[in-house]
Amino acid sequence: MILFAYGTLLDERLRANKAGRRVAATPATLRGWRRVRLAGSRFLTLRRAPAIVPGAILRIDARAARGIAAWEGPRYQLRPVCVRLANRTCRALVWIAPGGVAASRSQPST
Repeated sequence: MILFAYGTLLDERLRANKAGRRVAATPATLRGWRRVRLAGSRFLTLRRAPAIVPGAILRIDARAARGIAAWEGPRYQLRPVCVRLANRTCRALVWIAPGGVAASRSQPST
């Protein structure tokens, strides 16, 4: 599975802890979205907007996907997106929760 990460999963230690092993991250961007704070939470989600979200793609196996899914919780759903890497685009999945409320200028979560 190819996953686009845009918040807490960009932290190498947290990512390894949730995935159960070290997972490399390749810088990527997601066009047409912006990061927003999830209502009632300190975590982030995405909302469609004329913006670009910096992040990374993670190539994960089924075991790592289960660990990350448990971390994301039931509010987040996987959605297909097209992300841009340095010299190409690729399809990926991204965790998005409904209920984003305010633009985020930081990247502490999801």
